[in-house]
Amino acid sequence: MQVILGTKIGMTQIIGESGEVTPVTILQAGPCTVTQIKTVDTDGYNAVQVGYGQGKNLSKSVSGHVKKAGENINPKILKEFRLDTIPEDMKLGDTLTVESFKLGDKVSVTGTSKGKGFAGTVKRHNFNESRNTHGFKGNIRRVGSIGSMYPQKIFKGKKMPGRMGHDTVTVKNLVVSYIDVEKNLIGLKGAVPGPNKGIVSVEGKE
Repeated sequence: MQVILGTKIGMTQIIGESGEVTPVTILQAGPCTVTQIKTVDTDGYNAVQVGYGQGKNLSKSVSGHVKKAGENINPKILKEFRLDTIPEDMKLGDTLTVESFKLGDKVSVTGTSKGKGFAGTVKRHNFNESRNTHGFKGNIRRVGSIGSMYPQKIFKGKKMPGRMGHDTVTVKNLVVSYIDVEKNLIGLKGAVPGPNKGIVSVEGKE
């Protein structure tokens, strides 16, 4: 089962034996603890919930929930991964590490993209600016006409100024290019969404 939570450290380069340079994103991945196992018989679907990090001031409901997996477990993050089948040898309290991954595996990484605040349509939706010529009165970066003659309303989903970024983003088919089992590090070829120190989830296809 190739699922794990981690923290984005940053990007670097690794040089292969042939001298090829590969850009990679380094993640501090795991160790994670299995805090709940869901099956079709009990919950209607197969999934595993894992905890990562060291949290503080957990609520009584969360503390009671994770206590079933073992004593002194205070995860900062809890996340559920849906699975086709649950491994037969899996049980509460098991530890997940980068050892379940191997070089060359393709994985999907989900994280929260960087927030960019309130942005206009030129930056947010790549609109063109208006012509800045003689006789033009106003802001060249304005939206322009947004309505219609009929029906006399603004349709949902209209591209308008607003909050940009801070969205859940999934990048698929990233290749595992580096693994350090002792330090719980994993390197993925390419870019991973989110800022440094952001929490990401990694899910592979076995």
